[in-house]
Amino acid sequence: MDNRAEVRDFLTTRRAKISPERAGIPAVGQRRVPGLRRSEVAALAGMSVEYYAKLERGQLAGVSAGVLDAIARALQLDTAERAHLLRLAHAANGSDNLIRPVRRPRQWTVRPSLQWSLDTITSPAILANNRQDLVAANHLGRAMYSDIYASAEGAPNFGRFTFLDSAAHHFYPDWNLAAEMLVANLRTAAGKDPHDKGLHDLVGELSTRSDDFRRRWGAHNVRIHGTGVKTFHHHVVGHLELAYESMDLRADPDLTLTIYAAEPASPSAQALALLASWAATSAPSQTH
Repeated sequence: MDNRAEVRDFLTTRRAKISPERAGIPAVGQRRVPGLRRSEVAALAGMSVEYYAKLERGQLAGVSAGVLDAIARALQLDTAERAHLLRLAHAANGSDNLIRPVRRPRQWTVRPSLQWSLDTITSPAILANNRQDLVAANHLGRAMYSDIYASAEGAPNFGRFTFLDSAAHHFYPDWNLAAEMLVANLRTAAGKDPHDKGLHDLVGELSTRSDDFRRRWGAHNVRIHGTGVKTFHHHVVGHLELAYESMDLRADPDLTLTIYAAEPASPSAQALALLASWAATSAPSQTH
């Protein structure tokens, strides 16, 4: 990635999201573009407009933590956005060249013991990498994501499924939300490892083949994938509203384990029980 371009686009898009009213400043004069002016961000951050303009052009090398924190406060960045700005600053300082990330394999191989551990989990459980490849799953997880496995040419990938497969619009009742989350996860991963060629190739492919992806990628939104509730429409059991917990693996920090669970005695819990029964008798077997 071009670090200066990433910094410029990230700060510009964050500035455009903050209205004067939200920033607590008077909305003076006619505005040609949405959001705050550079001069207003500079004033909120306690620096000259010339210095802020330099930073917004992508020149973050040598910027202190205090300055970054002031910008984060002025732009009202959330936790994920603050972390992304810090990573961009570290890259500008060349620190990512001193500790260069390990070259990522195009395909992950899951240890047998890791698959055994997955298979002991009674709720749907999956493993995904930073590129949003669906690396492994337990039996119920494969049944829940059977549409993704069925449509995949090679390793299943959530990005290709979401943006290139029409079945995704049925599987995700709120497709727009699912698409936004997927792109924000990929954007966050790109900030963590700007040297991941496989991720660059995936982004290039999706940008070329999907206008929806290209537009969302240009928004520069990032997020921390941790916990929440997702809704699905499974072609066999129907509506599923599932809580999820995601955690990075200590031995494989590029892999994220996500476990889904339904509220006890809820319709989704009954649907999961039906899914387990279907998985035991009818679901196609997938290789690990």
